[in-house]
Amino acid sequence: MTDRNDEEKLMEKMKLPNPYQAAFASALSFSIGALIPLLSAAFITDYKIRLMVIPIVATLALTTFGLVGAVLGKSPILRSCLRIVCGGFVAMGVTFGLTKLLSSCGLQHYE
Repeated sequence: MTDRNDEEKLMEKMKLPNPYQAAFASALSFSIGALIPLLSAAFITDYKIRLMVIPIVATLALTTFGLVGAVLGKSPILRSCLRIVCGGFVAMGVTFGLTKLLSSCGLQHYE
């Protein structure tokens, strides 16, 4: 009976995700996702146009990631896209607010 319990515990333990792999995947996806709006901003010199393009590109990227996640996870597409876009906007808003609070905002206009 002990061998069977040990086997079951081992099988259950093998089903658990590796936290190091999850952390690496999260960091990698965050970095790649952040590159998309940064690259779009790098090629636009006009400040006002850049401020309009970055949210549009970020929204398109978040929608695309939500679509891909929904297809891969076999979940409802609209719900997944809305969740990713809204979560992304909340994360961007919190980050922007914290940088304003700490007076280190990168959106300064130099002429």
